[in-house]
Amino acid sequence: MTMVVTEPCFGCKHTLCVVVCPCDCFHEGEQMLFIDPDSCIECDACVAECPTQAIFQEDNVPKQWHDYIALNAEMVAQCPAITERKA
Repeated sequence: MTMVVTEPCFGCKHTLCVVVCPCDCFHEGEQMLFIDPDSCIECDACVAECPTQAIFQEDNVPKQWHDYIALNAEMVAQCPAITERKA
């Protein structure tokens, strides 16, 4: 399993979640962040740090945001990794 960034992250890209990730799983797109499902160890550290409540365990992603599971996996190949907080 993996954690998944969903719709509430679109347009805000808070990076508080990035700095608590022990596996450097986050990637930065133009409009939102994504989590690499192959690197995520599902520690849940990012969930508590997300101010928009956009991160869910894959099995708990709300039905209306299920497309974000595949989107995260697709976009990490296209977006650079991010390991530090941005303003």
